[in-house]
Amino acid sequence: MRSLHLLKMEGEGFVPPSTNDFNLPPVFGDNPYTTKPILLVFLSVIVISIFFIMASRKAAVVPSKLQFAGETIYSFVRNDVARDNIGHEFMRFVPYLFTLFTFILTNNIFGIVPLLQFPAMSHVSFPYVLAIFTFVVFHYVGIRKQGIGKYLKDIMFMPGVPKAAYILLTPLELATFFIVRPLTLSLRLFANMFAGHLLLLVFILGGDHLLQGVIGLKLISPFAFAFGIGLTFFEFMVQVLQAYIFTLLTALYIAGALADEH
Repeated sequence: MRSLHLLKMEGEGFVPPSTNDFNLPPVFGDNPYTTKPILLVFLSVIVISIFFIMASRKAAVVPSKLQFAGETIYSFVRNDVARDNIGHEFMRFVPYLFTLFTFILTNNIFGIVPLLQFPAMSHVSFPYVLAIFTFVVFHYVGIRKQGIGKYLKDIMFMPGVPKAAYILLTPLELATFFIVRPLTLSLRLFANMFAGHLLLLVFILGGDHLLQGVIGLKLISPFAFAFGIGLTFFEFMVQVLQAYIFTLLTALYIAGALADEH
């Protein structure tokens, strides 16, 4: 979040948060690759690696609390996301889905972690890259199993549909599989993280501004802070849900690519 001294520099009136609050300057010098979102992504990789190394380092039949937490996350992705949606071939996709879920979840939760307080997925470039990975994976899986000819034919010409309908359906299906899916997958994650962080900025910074006003405004400021705290808990649920939805849709797309008819 913006420092309080920046608000004072901008004048006495309240300056509402905007997209400019997401365009953060480089942390070190003028290097564009050292901005806070990029550093948070690298930090997430370190945090995830350390957590699961520590959780599995002394694995036992009776798990420790750390091992139990790690196994719970893995079992959730393995059983509830991969196995239940992909079917008997699910195991070879578990590493990707598990990595995807933990990476998105960690970067989302950074948005409510004190001192960090920025969800990396609120920068649309990161969801775009993740959606491209998913796009490549599920098309590769479908082409490898069915062959490129049959795979494209099943996309363009749905079985059991009157031939005249292909004039309308074929372009729609091509757009859905090659444009709409990766776009909606990435934009859903981005929009939720962006909007949630923006709302938190509004109430926390607004509460601080009211606190510096006249006595009547000071009395209102606790309500703004309380609402901001309530939104923080709600944002946590959204962050977890969006990581789950992204991973679940990826599993469903892979399952569709593996199906004989999709």
